[in-house]
Amino acid sequence: MRGDLGDRLGRPLKDLRISVTDRCNFRCRYCMPREVFGKDFPFLERGGIMSFEEIDRFAGIFIDLGVEKIRLTGGEPLLRKNLPDLISMLSMRGVEIAMTTNGVLLPRYAPALSAAGLDRVTVSLDAIDESTFASITDSGHTVASVMAGIEAAESVGLGPIKINTVVKKNSNEDEILDLVERFSNRDIAIRFIEYMDVGTTNGWSMEEVVTAEEIRSIIGVDEQITPDKKSDVAKRYRLSKGGEVGVISSVTEPFCGDCTRARLSADGRLFTCLFSSRGVDLLTMMRAGSTDKELAKAIETTWSNREDRYSEIRSEQVNTPNRIEMSYIGG
Repeated sequence: MRGDLGDRLGRPLKDLRISVTDRCNFRCRYCMPREVFGKDFPFLERGGIMSFEEIDRFAGIFIDLGVEKIRLTGGEPLLRKNLPDLISMLSMRGVEIAMTTNGVLLPRYAPALSAAGLDRVTVSLDAIDESTFASITDSGHTVASVMAGIEAAESVGLGPIKINTVVKKNSNEDEILDLVERFSNRDIAIRFIEYMDVGTTNGWSMEEVVTAEEIRSIIGVDEQITPDKKSDVAKRYRLSKGGEVGVISSVTEPFCGDCTRARLSADGRLFTCLFSSRGVDLLTMMRAGSTDKELAKAIETTWSNREDRYSEIRSEQVNTPNRIEMSYIGG
């Protein structure tokens, strides 16, 4: 029986993001800068991350507590070996299963992901100019490889596909119109995201944020589209030439009051906010023999005590130490 678990601000638990790895084959400046996440960085050991059976068990518990959608994240989730096996397990749970990926491994894995029961993908793409893309991702991969991944996902029905573009001043704001032109008239939803201060290693400053207002001005959006759900984080706008775009404005127009997301890190820690500094270690409890009922109680207690609204009070929290990195918690 699914519950309806609310936090201290009345926000229900409806969405679960599960990180399956903290490793990535990109080194995007705003997420995993190479000078920090180099060859000597202490990534999680194999034995310290959740097995597929443990992930599936957690998923069942969260679904019983009201979760209606699961999104697999990373790091880069397609670096996790045999990921379609996990998706096959989760697809039996009766909720939507989505995944966020940088796309370059989709040509290899899209058919198996679709056959396993994955519903759709979101692809991160911050530029379509190859030199700008190379500067941002520092990976050796190309825009062409991401586009091939998008085509592969489309060909096996992993849609409607969404494109996420993090916009950073003096980096890729000149790419906005080209990205709109490339995707807005296809069955692909492009969403521009304000550069956020997730973690403490990306050197974030407010001066580097291209605001939602500036993004809308660059695009020249017309009418706003009524959201499908109150918890939708992207404000959607109809374009005069047809199609639509979305803007995610966590910095300048925060939506904490409607946030229904919990996050489970690859090592089984529960976080109630993208900007958290610590999580609840559920995996140790599970491996120590806790029952599903005991794990559910720990989740209920954590969520019912939740009062996170970091983005609404960001100016008061500038010196918040040790925020969890996006590559660890999942975006």
